Amino acid sequence: MRVVNGFAFASAVIITSCAIVPAHAIDAKVARACDALVARAFPPRQPGNPASGSVRGGGKDQRDYFNKCVANGGKMDDDTPPKSK
Repeated sequence: MRVVNGFAFASAVIITSCAIVPAHAIDAKVARACDALVARAFPPRQPGNPASGSVRGGGKDQRDYFNKCVANGGKMDDDTPPKSK
């Protein structure tokens, strides 16, 4: 039984190490700017309560907007988020 557990662990380590993709670091100024833009574009339903959800869109929409902002270097032409389906 011990050999099987060792084999499973070794297989998991090999598979995980092959699946790791190097992450690219973003500038802190860009991250702060994009975070502020996301907060302005997706206001909470109840002011001061981020757990209440967003007036526009959900978490996926917010992540997509943030990633687009980071890709544009912290500058968004239009502060309104895309309409979710």
